[in-house]
Amino acid sequence: MILKNKTIMITGASRGIGKAMALKFAAEGANIIAASKSIKGHPKLPGSLNETVKEVEKAGGKGLAVRVDVRHADQVLDAVNQGADIFGGIDMLVNNAGAISLTNLEKTSLKLYDRMHYVNDRAVFVCSQAVLPFLKKSHHAHILNLSPPINLNRKWLKDYSPYTASKYSMSLLTLGMAEELSEYNIAVNSLWPKTTIATAAIEFAVGDKHMLNSCRTVNIMADAAYEILQTKNLLLTGQLLLDEDVLKKAGINDFNSYAYNKEYIDKLHPDLFID
Repeated sequence: MILKNKTIMITGASRGIGKAMALKFAAEGANIIAASKSIKGHPKLPGSLNETVKEVEKAGGKGLAVRVDVRHADQVLDAVNQGADIFGGIDMLVNNAGAISLTNLEKTSLKLYDRMHYVNDRAVFVCSQAVLPFLKKSHHAHILNLSPPINLNRKWLKDYSPYTASKYSMSLLTLGMAEELSEYNIAVNSLWPKTTIATAAIEFAVGDKHMLNSCRTVNIMADAAYEILQTKNLLLTGQLLLDEDVLKKAGINDFNSYAYNKEYIDKLHPDLFID
């Protein structure tokens, strides 16, 4: 149980992939700093930080709910210091919070453009910088960003370049931070799903409720993240990874259990940026 007693901060932990990761790590005995914009949750979506923390502690970990809007550096710093005070430090950061709008140049307002870049790539910078003093002191330090391999196929640029730019910027930060932070023995990687994942983003921003049938569950991302974060001594760093590839390397080749709807196993939809 490599993650036992390690402290992991996860942004966007109220629901979806962030929550699934929190519960996976908690089952290994980790301390979870669960961060999200609201403690109470979203009026139209299930899940809240308080619920996540309750389930974290039920799973075997220790949890702390912190209200953080990742667009505000002061809130991020307060949350990091609060978590570090309670758990005695921070070992890992998962930059999971995200904003998405599949709109083109003409139809993306400046407000929306700014929101995607503030919540996606700028938050990676803000959160990583805030936890860095604590990661330097850790003997098992990782940063994991949820961003894709950089695919310059023009179809990923044509219709929603504002969003694509924000996600590719996250991946560039991954590559840059991995090089910069290697001297402190801090691993930095990105993780992205090969197929769409059944989350609110798919249901409300990308497709509709029916599209969930062609997705995998959030557990595949949680399991892949666990495999990444348990690696030691910079054996895995500076990589833009896909969930399937990570799990295959760990000896897992049967992905049927991750299907959201078993009747659609042969109709899974590739995620964005995957040719």
